[in-house]
Amino acid sequence: MARFQGVDYYDIDSLLSEEERMIRDTVRQWVDDELLPVIEDAYIGRYLPKQLIPRMAELGVFGANLPEEYGCAGLNNVAYGLIMQELERGDSGIRSFASVQGALCMYPIYAFGSEEQKQAYLPRMAAGEVIGCFGLTEPDYGSNPGGMITRAVKTEDGWVLNGAKMWITNGSTADIAIIWAKTGELSDTKSIRGFIVPTDTPGFSAKDQKGKLSLLASDTSELVLQDVHVPDDALLPKSGGLKSPLMCLTQARFGIAWGAVGAAMACYDEALSYSKQRVMFGGPIGGKQIQQVRLAEMLTGITNGQLLSWRLGRLKDEGTMRPEQVSLAKRHNVSMACDVAREARRLLGGNGILVEYSAMRHMANLESVYTYEGTHDVHGLILGQDVTGIAAY
Repeated sequence: MARFQGVDYYDIDSLLSEEERMIRDTVRQWVDDELLPVIEDAYIGRYLPKQLIPRMAELGVFGANLPEEYGCAGLNNVAYGLIMQELERGDSGIRSFASVQGALCMYPIYAFGSEEQKQAYLPRMAAGEVIGCFGLTEPDYGSNPGGMITRAVKTEDGWVLNGAKMWITNGSTADIAIIWAKTGELSDTKSIRGFIVPTDTPGFSAKDQKGKLSLLASDTSELVLQDVHVPDDALLPKSGGLKSPLMCLTQARFGIAWGAVGAAMACYDEALSYSKQRVMFGGPIGGKQIQQVRLAEMLTGITNGQLLSWRLGRLKDEGTMRPEQVSLAKRHNVSMACDVAREARRLLGGNGILVEYSAMRHMANLESVYTYEGTHDVHGLILGQDVTGIAAY
């Protein structure tokens, strides 16, 4: 397999530091050497290739933008984004695994946890020794997480949790779950708190989601909590209100904006190479007008997405990034990647439905990315409210 050379029509490399390029290239090589050779079988076999986890930990991809004092890489956010880009160039499910581990599990412990919780969990999670999942979405409350009905009731020595969570990445693999529950009345979103729940706690169960047609190389589960008793120190003490889980989602959506570009790059690179080799009507199809326009549209979308991600990363590193700006990048880049994957599949013709080509796998995966962590339409409403000052939901 030829080494991936990247897609960089606007010389975005020149906007990156030497360290950022080195980190990207290291993960890029790992994706080529270790992820891509196994992802076809994992996807067809519908399993998470867990043998990759130790090496991912060695590369420092888990919580890569969290401080070194907790065993993390301490990278800036552009470098972190480039890691997500390269992982999703391999497969959205693998990026999702790393994103949930870092942005949705390690980040809330770092942001809302006690020092004891940080020391107890973050180094082991960075090393891949403890895997986490993020329990926010419920069967009837996806785009409206404030409507959750999972409850946490205070006892003399801790808390009792009851409820169910749905569409939970890493759920059946995880050692701990970050569970969000209401500690007061169900109408009171200010009572939402986060809890670290070991998955071997009596009353906790995880069941694989059956029938998926997307993210097949990823672990997606339903969580059920039936009288799950946890001690007082399971509570993330600095968590409070719906804002806390939404802050976590902002971290994850940032990585998704970069990751979607990686999936699009993989599809474009494959389509471009194929167009030069596939001969039809006396010449390579890359010499036909319709395919050249198709490639031009793909390249334009990717370049727009790269510039959006780069600027978003610089804003995050400067401390000026707003959640609405993340919504714009997530919304645009995932939609763009869906378009690129579809057009790549079409350029490949009949071969495009084969697993040995990546376009249809990415196309199916991206349909989930389009929906999760804020649907395309909800992010549109977030932007609409931001620019008009009027909430439409």
